[in-house]
Amino acid sequence: MRISHIELYSWKNFRQVKVDLQERVFLVGPNASGKSNFLDALRFLRDLAIPGGGLQRACVERGGVSKIRCLASRQDPEVGITVSLAESKDTLWQYEIKFNQQPRGYRSPLLTHEAVYKNGSLILKRPDESDRGDTPRLTQTALEQINLNVQFREIAQFFEKIFYLHLVPQIIRGAEPGGNGSLADAYGRNFLERVAQTSKKTRDARLRRIRDALAIAVPQLKELSLVKDERGVPHLIGAYEHWRPRAAKQNEEQFSDGTLRLLGLLWALQEGDGPLLLEEPELSLHTGVVRRLPNLIYRAQRAQKKALRQVILSTHSADLLSDPSIGGEEVLMLAPSTEGTQVKVAASVPEIRQLLEDGMNAADAIIPHTEPEQAIQLELFAL
Repeated sequence: MRISHIELYSWKNFRQVKVDLQERVFLVGPNASGKSNFLDALRFLRDLAIPGGGLQRACVERGGVSKIRCLASRQDPEVGITVSLAESKDTLWQYEIKFNQQPRGYRSPLLTHEAVYKNGSLILKRPDESDRGDTPRLTQTALEQINLNVQFREIAQFFEKIFYLHLVPQIIRGAEPGGNGSLADAYGRNFLERVAQTSKKTRDARLRRIRDALAIAVPQLKELSLVKDERGVPHLIGAYEHWRPRAAKQNEEQFSDGTLRLLGLLWALQEGDGPLLLEEPELSLHTGVVRRLPNLIYRAQRAQKKALRQVILSTHSADLLSDPSIGGEEVLMLAPSTEGTQVKVAASVPEIRQLLEDGMNAADAIIPHTEPEQAIQLELFAL
């Protein structure tokens, strides 16, 4: 199952967005256009569904409804997200949520609309009569309550599988076990713990595949394994060849930033089957590696024994977008405006579609349309 369509209403940069999503999605646009905030809308759905999550915590972690609500929305107080979930090409589920905040008091988030459709038929709509007679019920979604989501628990389980990854090498190197929160995990706080908790057979198989891939990007790397120190703290150990007869061993503290980020990406592509959200995966990587990331992602998607895994990533990299396999329908272009960021499928722009049909790659056809209009004036900036 994958997210085939998303609509955002007054969500951060976006006053209103309606766009289809493919199995692979590339978000491109200038700085501060909302690429991270687009990914965060999907993270928000995950935070609604995970144990210990829910509407209140998801909003608090983002600074409250007032910080989520789009500044361009003017008098509209509601924030909303709608997603369609498809199996193959057919939409199976649609989930809708809208919320605002209490007008006074604690200013807690309050649900104003929640609906679930299966195969086009409505199976839940809130607020209902019970909600109108007991307003505190609107501080929780039906999605997060196991006694209310019985008919559509499949949606909650799917949202739980959404995983956001933006590994920060310094966090991995200095990580202490037991960090809290989905962002801490996404930045690498518990990365080594996740690897260690994987069954030995699966872990060893994944590490062998990662070693073989890393050996191409890091030619001296010959072995990769996970061991625990005397305190039980897991460490990744790499054996590097050099002039001495025996390879030298190093742990993650000595790995380069690029090695750690690529290692984390390769692990994430093999872990789980829910949508994978990647923030600028090109960071710290050599351009020769970056150019091959789209094909690597494509092959990893199709290596899954279960359903194909959706990958949605943000990027500024022309090298990454130069892969000839990237189609215009896979690229979403974000353009800021005074009315909020606009989102277009690249293939919907006639000029870009023609360039792609004529054989131009996505980097050359699309990136010029996403550059800040006055970027050239940076050359005139006096220091």
